[in-house]
Amino acid sequence: MLTPEQIAPNRFRARYGRYLEEFTLGDIYEHRPGRTLTDADNIQFSLLTMNYHPMHCDEAFAKKSEFGKLLVSSGLTLAIVLGMSVNDVSGQAIANLGWKDIQLTNPVFAGDTLYAESEVLQVRESKSRPHQGIVTVRTKAFNQRDEQIMVFERSFLVGRKPQSETVAG
Repeated sequence: MLTPEQIAPNRFRARYGRYLEEFTLGDIYEHRPGRTLTDADNIQFSLLTMNYHPMHCDEAFAKKSEFGKLLVSSGLTLAIVLGMSVNDVSGQAIANLGWKDIQLTNPVFAGDTLYAESEVLQVRESKSRPHQGIVTVRTKAFNQRDEQIMVFERSFLVGRKPQSETVAG
């Protein structure tokens, strides 16, 4: 979320992410723009991460599979969907606390365009850090045909909005 904030009269600065007070239980943030995946993305990620499974980098092998073509690595899909959510959800995060229940609900192929959204499931103050809190979201990703391809939950530690960012009206 690149939200302009007034920092002085007639002066605004874009801000990345949300502070604890800006999360509301049940809110859904649609992450845009979408991201179209390419064969190059898939092969580079697979080689970079040493995932040499032939379904990700051997087109002749993949053509003989039930899918008939290369599958995009699920690690790449997760990384992109997570990245798509950062500007809205965790741009102000202090620490990522974890992911759970990652489900891969449909295959992803080169040429697919992914879109994502995150729903706020929980917002609470930290018990040990008075100026911070924990937010939990469920992120869902869809392809260009609006088929869900992934869903997961994640929690992160985020600070409260600093007083210095509040402009007196």
